Amino acid sequence: MTNSYSILWLGYILSVYLTSGSSTEGYYHQLADSTGYFTNPVGKGADPWVVKDGGYYYTCSSINPKNGNNAILVSRSRSLTQLGDKKIVWTAPNVGWNSNCVWAPELHKIGQKWYIYYAAGKAGPPFIQQRAGVLESVGSNPQGRYVDKGILKTGTDATDESGTIWAIDLTVTEIGQQLYAIWSGWEKNSLTDKTSQQLYIAKMDNPYTISAERVKISSPVESWETGGPLNLNEGPQVLQHKGDVFIIYSTRESWTPEYRLGQLRLKRNADPMHSGSWVKSGPVFQGNAKVFGVGHASFTTSPDGSEDWIFYHSKVATKPGWERNLRLQRFTWDANGNPLFGEAIPEGIKIRKPSGE
Repeated sequence: MTNSYSILWLGYILSVYLTSGSSTEGYYHQLADSTGYFTNPVGKGADPWVVKDGGYYYTCSSINPKNGNNAILVSRSRSLTQLGDKKIVWTAPNVGWNSNCVWAPELHKIGQKWYIYYAAGKAGPPFIQQRAGVLESVGSNPQGRYVDKGILKTGTDATDESGTIWAIDLTVTEIGQQLYAIWSGWEKNSLTDKTSQQLYIAKMDNPYTISAERVKISSPVESWETGGPLNLNEGPQVLQHKGDVFIIYSTRESWTPEYRLGQLRLKRNADPMHSGSWVKSGPVFQGNAKVFGVGHASFTTSPDGSEDWIFYHSKVATKPGWERNLRLQRFTWDANGNPLFGEAIPEGIKIRKPSGE
C-alpha cells in the first residue's frame, strides 16, 4: 500500500466518522477517572453491544454515513468503561439487500469463530426492506476479516424478492445444546414501516442457517407495552443465570421517552419453541424524570467476574427523535432469580467502576 493511498484511506475513515448520523453506535467517551469512579453517559450512540472474551471487552457498532458505504466496527478494551482501538471489519456492498441501513450489529463467539448478526436493507426510509444477515470471521480474531454468509430465513414469503419476512435485532443463544435465533419481526411484509413488531424464535442448524419455521413468543399486548403511536417488541437480548433463561427486550416506541425494557422468562425444562413456555413481566427497567427512553440493552460481567452489568442506551431529550447516548450500571438478582436493574442513574452521578477494573 503506497503512502498516498494510506492517507486517502485514513481520510475516508475520518470522514465516515465525522459525517455519520445518530445511528452511529458504540463510541465511548473516556470518562472513567483515576479515583475509581465513572459517570454516565459513557458515549454517544444506540443499540450498544458488548461481549467479554479472553480478558477483553469487545463492542460492536455500525456507522451510517450520509455519503459512502455503511460499515461495521469492532473495538477492544481491557476496561468496560473505556473504549479501546476501533477497527472496521466489514463494509456494506454498493448494491444488494444489505447495502444500506445497517443497524444494531452483535458479535458472538460460536466455536472457534466469531459471527456478527445485523439488520440491513436496500434503502430507507421507509424502512420496509430490513432483513437479518450474518458475517463469519475468517480466523479467530474478532477484529479481523469477515465474510458475508448471507441473509437469514426469518419467515417465508415467496412473493418477496428476498424470500423472507422483515426482521431486525436478531440475536443468538444456546439453550440445552441447541442454537436458537431470536429477533423482532413483522407478521407479514408490508408497504409501510408503521407496522407492529413481535418477537420470534427459531432453531438453527449452524450459526448462519435457520432450520425451522419461526414461532412467535411475544406481542405488545400488556398495558405497559401499548398506548403510543406504534406498538412494538424489539431488541431481544438473552440473559442466562443459574439455569434460568431470560429474554430482556425493548418495548414502546424507540423515539419516545416511554421506551423501556420488558422480560420473558423461560419455564424450567420447557421447550423454547412453544410460546406458552415464556412468562412475561414488566416493565423491568424504564426511564425517570432525568433519564429518558431506556432500551436495547446488552449484558456482561466486571473484569473479575463478580458483578453483573447492563449496557443500554437512552434518549438525550424528551422530544421525539433518535439522538441517544450509552450508559452502564450494575444490576443484581432477587430472591426468585429475576434480574433487578434498579433505577436508571442520572447523568453526572459518580458510579463505582466495575470490580477489577
